Amino acid sequence: MNEELKSTELEIERVIFIGRTYEEYLSMFDLNLAELEGRKILDCPAGACSFTAIGRKKGLNIASCDIAYAFSVAELYNKGKDDLKHAIEKMQLSKSNYCWSYFKNINHLERHRMQALTDCIYDMKHYPESYKVASLPKIPYKNNEFDVLLSAHFLFMYADHFDYHFHKQTINEMLRVTKKEIRIFPIVNLKGERYEKLDDIIKYLSELGCKIEEVKVDYEFQTNANTMLKIKM
Repeated sequence: MNEELKSTELEIERVIFIGRTYEEYLSMFDLNLAELEGRKILDCPAGACSFTAIGRKKGLNIASCDIAYAFSVAELYNKGKDDLKHAIEKMQLSKSNYCWSYFKNINHLERHRMQALTDCIYDMKHYPESYKVASLPKIPYKNNEFDVLLSAHFLFMYADHFDYHFHKQTINEMLRVTKKEIRIFPIVNLKGERYEKLDDIIKYLSELGCKIEEVKVDYEFQTNANTMLKIKM
């Protein structure tokens, strides 16, 4: 086995490729189809989510970016299936950490996650131009290219891995590529605690002239993860 292949295999192990469905996005971000029509939207980072895929079928203009897209579609599909299997096994042991209202049970959750992966992979195969590699904090698009940017289950959640400087840099890039509005979900860490530097982020954004809201939404799976940050420019 050559060194390049070894390197690829090692790197892909660092990627978690699990996604949410289009319907989950509407709930997480308190959106409806009518307010998305005619807008150019970026899902960042998108992972194995099906928002772009299903949104395309509904006539929406959505692009996705993620560090995982450096790998082939086949690699990502296999990775996604493995990651889902491991996630479901772990969840069986910690069901009390989740709110079972949106999903009826673990089997119901698994079907949704597998459908998201399948839809995402199909769309990546047929519309590769909609999926760009992005290594945050850098976002590979032009200034003001999008009307709306949606960011799910990354920023703030991994506060123990990414510090305030990283979050601020990433948000600056999000502001650069977006003209009207950014929505980030959720605003808690993996323990379900409000991101400790969120008030500093809000103060920084307010000083830039942005209008900030913390909006409680009709979606909660991880306990206490039911609020998004809405940033209007």
